[in-house]
Amino acid sequence: MAQTLTILGIESSCDDTAAAVVRHIVGQPPEILSNEVFGQTDLHADFGGVVPEIAARAHAEKLDVMVEAALTTSGLTLSDMDAIAVTAGPGLIGGVMSGVMCAKGLAAGSGKPLIGVNHLAGHALTPRLTDQLEFPYLMLLVSGGHCQFLIAHSATKFQRLGGTIDDAPGEAFDKVAKLIGLPQPGGPSIEQAAKDGDPKSHKLPRPLLDRDGCDMSFSGLKTATLRARDALIAAQGGLHPQDQANLSASFQAAVTDVLTEKTRRALAQYLELEPKTPAIAVAGGVAANQSIRASLSDLADQHNVRFTAPPLKLCTDNAAMIAWAGLERFRLGLIDDLTLTARPRWPLDTAAPAMLGSGKKGAKA
Repeated sequence: MAQTLTILGIESSCDDTAAAVVRHIVGQPPEILSNEVFGQTDLHADFGGVVPEIAARAHAEKLDVMVEAALTTSGLTLSDMDAIAVTAGPGLIGGVMSGVMCAKGLAAGSGKPLIGVNHLAGHALTPRLTDQLEFPYLMLLVSGGHCQFLIAHSATKFQRLGGTIDDAPGEAFDKVAKLIGLPQPGGPSIEQAAKDGDPKSHKLPRPLLDRDGCDMSFSGLKTATLRARDALIAAQGGLHPQDQANLSASFQAAVTDVLTEKTRRALAQYLELEPKTPAIAVAGGVAANQSIRASLSDLADQHNVRFTAPPLKLCTDNAAMIAWAGLERFRLGLIDDLTLTARPRWPLDTAAPAMLGSGKKGAKA
């Protein structure tokens, strides 16, 4: 295997069309040569959430544009790539298919190897791209469609310790924002509103903290927030900006408490492995929330464990993480052919039982 690898990555699993070029020289930190993302927020704004059909069509229209932009920014051409990596699942099947078909066409036309990447592995391996973490490390993958604790043993082996049995946190943020009249995407809106709110103004539940293990639930928390909103409306005839701030702060505090306590339990299991360089990482869109980051960082400090979180632009869906995950697979000799298929569901830990519930990206993996 070559000492230097340059990979084109393509991502289209939900509502971001992305392409990136990542290069790695053995013995040196990886380098992101380009990372282009076209967001679809405006396309879905009137619907209160991502519309799969609209997302798929937008991907089909923008994929070639984003690939060209990524290559141009990197200063390279398709012939300079060692392989083409693409998200092959899990995700909204129309978007995943668009990306896979684009990557197949590029691979067939250029003669370059094709690598199908699990979207979740892209998030889970991001700490190796950004911070060169050594295996094994504990990963909290927390996003709009997924939430789970993983021990990353290698680029291809992930052990799930627990996850959400219903709504993912990012999905709950979006739904609660809609309930209290804040714009989408809900995560940034609630975080901003919460700055002016009182996190103790509403006594919201911390689901499943009374049960052992690392599984989580956020659907009941969402419902409790709805009831708190309805009580305010009944009492005063509507919601005031301060009410939105207080509800946001209370909801964010509840999510933070649940994630922190469940992380504490997952960390205890991970540390039983006695890793040489213990580390906990968080990735996914919700990892951009500063309150959650700060709480998890404090937890890591209490246990003398290294804490890492990717730059904000690498928290949400992006193609740099797909290029890197593909590069790790390519170094192991794992490549695909043109029979690669798109998968709406694709668990990282195939030995663990399937999680209950469904979200933006299908059943919890």
